[in-house]
Amino acid sequence: MPDRPRTRWGVFARPDFRLLWVGETVSGLGNSITVVALPLIAVVALDAGSTAVGLLAGAVWLPWLLLGLPVGAWVDRLHKRPLMIACDLVAVAALVSIPLAAWLDALTFQHLVVVALTCGTAAVCFNTAYHSYIRIVLDGRDLLEGNAKLQGSEAVTQVAGPGVAGLLAQAFGAVTALVADAVTFLVSALCLKRISVVEPDHALDDEERASLRRQIIEGLRFVGRDRYLRPMVTWGAVINMALMGYQAVQVVFLVRTVGLNPAMVGLLLTSGSTGGIVGALVATRVSRRFGTGRGLLLLQAATAPFVLLLPMTTAGPGLLLFAMGAFLVGIGISVANIVVGSFRQTYCPPHMLGRVVATAMMINHSTIPLGSLLGGVLGDAVGYRPAMWIMTGIVAPSWLILAMSPMRRERDLPQTHEPEQAHAKG
Repeated sequence: MPDRPRTRWGVFARPDFRLLWVGETVSGLGNSITVVALPLIAVVALDAGSTAVGLLAGAVWLPWLLLGLPVGAWVDRLHKRPLMIACDLVAVAALVSIPLAAWLDALTFQHLVVVALTCGTAAVCFNTAYHSYIRIVLDGRDLLEGNAKLQGSEAVTQVAGPGVAGLLAQAFGAVTALVADAVTFLVSALCLKRISVVEPDHALDDEERASLRRQIIEGLRFVGRDRYLRPMVTWGAVINMALMGYQAVQVVFLVRTVGLNPAMVGLLLTSGSTGGIVGALVATRVSRRFGTGRGLLLLQAATAPFVLLLPMTTAGPGLLLFAMGAFLVGIGISVANIVVGSFRQTYCPPHMLGRVVATAMMINHSTIPLGSLLGGVLGDAVGYRPAMWIMTGIVAPSWLILAMSPMRRERDLPQTHEPEQAHAKG
């Protein structure tokens, strides 16, 4: 079909995209509140140590390891929007249970873990469907711009969320912040309900009638054999483990080592999200100026080493070290999410997209529980600052994985998949 004429509003000129954007922006605000509120509940209300906080952080991501692959094959067979709405409602019920339990004086750490697992399972199904649904809403066009807009709004909410969570925790207690999060998931469900785009409805072909196991294997093979996807998921697995490793410790580190109150913790954690906003704003420009492949690689090399400023943080002026390091790392991660996500959506065959997304995200996220638990255990075993040094020391050189991939020789990542043998004589 012919392209629609461009307007100064870009993808925002499309009502369905606006609804998707509003819903995801509001729920993103709630998610960023929860990222701070749950550890604060564990540390302040339940007096948990860093091992427990790491276990709690890991529980959110464990469903990716256990369910990611079958969910990817399952989502390829379903309409995406009803599934996403159901996931939002499950998250609402899980989050509301925490303040109810707290008000009844029955809140336990085990309850927090169950909620983290439930929300993590809903996120596996939602995010797998969501990455395929963006392509449907945008008709497969302007995906880089659409992903940049969504990533930008996510980064904005991550700026506001930690600060709001810290202020709410300081004024009313960390448990109260989760009520706001539950409301945001309701808003997301309502926005999804109003989207008018009709998902393609087709009869199952032979491939879709294949067993779930066969479809899972096909997704694994596609990712494992592809010369671009393979290094991307390897890099993603390594950096996610290290990022979550230090993030599992950073709240306890800032509270107990640096000596900050919850409001200051929330404010300081917004620096990384501010970098995410900048990354979303410059992603399209960087990709046009340097190319999607070369621009991604250059930006990772330029930003990742600054993560080593985080463990140098001290009270007073030393807080600027944390803010600067988190800001620059946030830029690099934001651009990577936009470029890699857009690449997958255009590069992968549509009938394989759910499986490829789930396979890539499962591999990327499978190391997050390990990193969270490792960071927490290291914090209790060797101290919070040494644990920060160890985990940030893995992040800093991680860009070398991408440097050893084919993108080091190519300005732009390819738009369509070609069989591996086509590159045999390259």
